[in-house]
Amino acid sequence: MAEEADLLGQDSDGDSEEVVLTPAELIDRLEQAWMNEKFAPELLENKSEIVECVMEQLEHMEENLKRAKKGDLKVSIHQMEMERIRFVLSSYLRCRLMKIEKFFPHILEKEKTRREEEPSILSPEEFVFAKEFLANTETYLKDAALKHMPPNLQKVDLLRTVPKPDLDAYVFLRVKERQENILVEPESDEQRDYVIDLEEGSQHLIRYRTIAPLVASGAVQLI
Repeated sequence: MAEEADLLGQDSDGDSEEVVLTPAELIDRLEQAWMNEKFAPELLENKSEIVECVMEQLEHMEENLKRAKKGDLKVSIHQMEMERIRFVLSSYLRCRLMKIEKFFPHILEKEKTRREEEPSILSPEEFVFAKEFLANTETYLKDAALKHMPPNLQKVDLLRTVPKPDLDAYVFLRVKERQENILVEPESDEQRDYVIDLEEGSQHLIRYRTIAPLVASGAVQLI
């Protein structure tokens, strides 16, 4: 797994720039995305470029193993590493699909109302899946129940009936970059807003809503 991967990032002016990652850095990016997705209560921005690069790297590793000598200990080690990477990759994608199924009307509404310059939280394939899941859900509800009810009760607002992600859920995090003046909103009327600093390397238990932008920027890692 010696080839480097090219990812498209954004510079400070919002323009695309190519970021070259080593295989180890690429897998680290995948694991960070997996952990964040696993512990965040909402669906995060898709990392389709990382997924595609990892799949390409797995193909390169398979080709290299075919050329390796049989019985070589390195072959077994590389096979174990490939299985570990496949597990992380499939777990990441499965976690995202589970969130789409759970929050699909809110995710599609967010996608519909986002500005053009904002990144999509869904990959093209996930967007198709979400729309099909919505259509199938509406068809099932209509055939199973709604058509048997009075006309004034034959419509259902999925945005109201399907629960939203709980952004006030508490999450554990590790700080990767020092952050100053993070505003923590009160949990009750008796409390007041206060400001905290997050030191690099420190770990915290805090409401997700407070640090959601820091998760998106990569300044903190959910654990």
